[in-house]
Amino acid sequence: MRCPFCNYSDTKVIDSRTRDGGKTIRRRRECLKCRRRFTTREQLDEVPLWIIKQDGRREEFDRQKIHRAIQVACAKRPVSMGTIEQIVNKLEYELRDISKEEVDSHTIGEFVMRELKELDEIAYVRFASVYRNFQAKEEFLSELKQLK
Repeated sequence: MRCPFCNYSDTKVIDSRTRDGGKTIRRRRECLKCRRRFTTREQLDEVPLWIIKQDGRREEFDRQKIHRAIQVACAKRPVSMGTIEQIVNKLEYELRDISKEEVDSHTIGEFVMRELKELDEIAYVRFASVYRNFQAKEEFLSELKQLK
């Protein structure tokens, strides 16, 4: 790392701290020539994650969209915002962990349904009714029977 004051190429790290949940590292450095101190930040370069929709369109992954969908399903249910955030974090971690640049929306929907089924059955049914696009009450009742 070059010193911004004297342009000398050798510096030493005095202090390092992580920020933003470990996505950013802040470093205090000292130039070995002029002894002045400065701060640098390192940030993870994330590869964009693309979602393949049912109609074939591709859309960049939007964690806020998933968060809102889960929040709507959990409305007036005893589910905290922290729990919803944990589900979204777990989903994003798993999607990035499979090391693919593209994931179909079906994978995301099934993940959310699996998590909601364990968390709150009413939220699960609400989400499933939108995700599976029930057209008749028989489809809805069939899903309810599977919960028993």
